[in-house]
Amino acid sequence: MIPRIDAERLLAGDAGVLAEVATAAREIGFLTLHNTPISASEIRDVFAAYGAFFALPAVQKEAVNMARTGSNRGWGASGSEQVDPNANPDYKQVFDCGYEVPGSDLSVYAPNLWPDVPSDFRIIIENYYARALAFSGDLLAAIATAIGEDAEYFREQFDQPMALLRGNFYPERPDWAGAKDFGIATHTDYGCLTLLAMDGTPGLEVRKRGGGWIPVSAPVGEFVINFGEMLEMWTAKRVVATPHRVVGGTAERMSIPLFYNPNADTNVAPIGSGDVIRAVDHLQARFDETYVHLQDKS
Repeated sequence: MIPRIDAERLLAGDAGVLAEVATAAREIGFLTLHNTPISASEIRDVFAAYGAFFALPAVQKEAVNMARTGSNRGWGASGSEQVDPNANPDYKQVFDCGYEVPGSDLSVYAPNLWPDVPSDFRIIIENYYARALAFSGDLLAAIATAIGEDAEYFREQFDQPMALLRGNFYPERPDWAGAKDFGIATHTDYGCLTLLAMDGTPGLEVRKRGGGWIPVSAPVGEFVINFGEMLEMWTAKRVVATPHRVVGGTAERMSIPLFYNPNADTNVAPIGSGDVIRAVDHLQARFDETYVHLQDKS
């Protein structure tokens, strides 16, 4: 069972909730949150903004096509990602934006690309990005406390986070789709913590430890939380990254994940191991494997 957690009690340090979160982090890799500081109405506005953008003709979206860049900023057409090399490229559209560091030569801090239409798209997305960043920082600190780590140590690693906000648009599963075709194929997230808003349409499936798949959903105003490879490594597997997928169905759906990742130079090797693994090296390697337009950048 994936636990449903009261976010206010978690952030307040309720001992019972912290224990439940520690178990979920160690054994499941997923939980859902309600009673959060981000309202359902705010999230509906963000879904509406992404929906209006994705509904534009392809020729208009082409102006912000990330395929012409060396980074993951802007629009990605269907087939622009391949999370599983044994599956076909994912049939979904995306729009990515992230943390900008002017003058940085790292693509993880590249300038964002913004469409002219919808006219309020940028302000809505930037406002939500700021809200989601703040909430994710508090969440990660609470989770660190739950597993017995220093919350402030983790906070200090996120003042220039490689945090990526994405709008996902999954169309209906096409008639031609076969066994290797997915909205997004089986994968684990690459970074630390994913804060996922869903539009209420089913689609996300999580792999069970004993095999098989279970559906996971949350209504607008609640969140699905899962953990990535980087946090699993950083915490010496006291937090686990669990594979998940979207096969696709008879209905369109959207989701909005914030991938919350630390500063580029953060050492995410197991704490106390003496090893050094820079967060940017792990993350960029995974991006280069996943984004089709980055796979031929030699």
